[in-house]
Amino acid sequence: MQFVNLNRQYQKHQQSIQQKISDVLSSGQYILGPQVEELENTLSHYVDSSHAIGVASGTDALLLSLMALDIRPGDEVITSSFTFVATGEVILRLGAIPIFVDIDPHSYNMNPILVEQAITPKTKVILAVSLFGEATYLTAINQVAQKHQLPVIEDGCQSFGALCSGSRSGSLTTLGCTSFYPSKPLGCYGDGGMIFTSSQPLAQKIKHLRVHGASTGNTQPGLNSRLDTIQAAILLAKWTSFEQELILRKKAAEFYIEELSHLEAVKTPSLSQLPTHSFAQFTIECLKRDQLQNYLKARGIPTGVYYRQPLHHQPLFLATKKQALPMTEEKSKRVLSLPLSPYITRKEQEDVIKSIGGFFS
Repeated sequence: MQFVNLNRQYQKHQQSIQQKISDVLSSGQYILGPQVEELENTLSHYVDSSHAIGVASGTDALLLSLMALDIRPGDEVITSSFTFVATGEVILRLGAIPIFVDIDPHSYNMNPILVEQAITPKTKVILAVSLFGEATYLTAINQVAQKHQLPVIEDGCQSFGALCSGSRSGSLTTLGCTSFYPSKPLGCYGDGGMIFTSSQPLAQKIKHLRVHGASTGNTQPGLNSRLDTIQAAILLAKWTSFEQELILRKKAAEFYIEELSHLEAVKTPSLSQLPTHSFAQFTIECLKRDQLQNYLKARGIPTGVYYRQPLHHQPLFLATKKQALPMTEEKSKRVLSLPLSPYITRKEQEDVIKSIGGFFS
């Protein structure tokens, strides 16, 4: 069994992917070729955002978004500690200060009340993480941001396709970022990312910044961060099945929820989350998490822990401002992500469910 079975997805799209790659190779337009613009237009329409800018990775999407908002040394950026290191790393790279706030116990995303309490005169942006594919908390975050006239960046690297109040992840904030890492809901075969915004000035600035800051005056250093044309072509080939794959992800998640919910020792996402969630991961909570993970591994069942060590416990962030994050620390000891992809079989899920039941019985 594989944690995310990318081979099955490739077999489904193989002919289309090979043709799209061949078209790029035949054209000779390998950097910012027409497939990049086609993908940008396609996804901006899907997300309902005025602009989409393809970049080299989800990490670069976050970094370029902060650069576009002129984040400088000493500025404070409010964010979550319960996330991948890239979220905090890009703040440090610009000399800014990550201010970590605790999470809501249900969505695993920042608690909006605590976000407001963390705002100071040095706060320049709120960097909100849509963890595991859940974006519904953004409405409350935006209300806080509007009250204090702060921009919001959504780290939607796990939540492409998710919904919040009827709008897509990526369209809900000043800047929305996503990742096309292979295991993401929409993944390429390397690194890739995209930034969404409805601001023409910000979109134009990011387009300059992704090409070394190139503009008429080169007034700000940039990055070499362009989405490869071949990766854009692969994403276009996979795009035709994206909505169907979201449905398959939700059906697999629903089966897990229905079959595991009777176990008192296991907490699953709720069925009410299904319509809005993109399920980049299917994550449960339980005591004896590490013992369960080892038990499943011995039976050939791979799992993942996102995230075992919150950012504020990692050496890179030890010099940052110390805050009490009890919910973050509690969840980091309990979360366990189970195998899930659009093409996981019912038999594979039954094996996972039976093994979890066996452990707790």
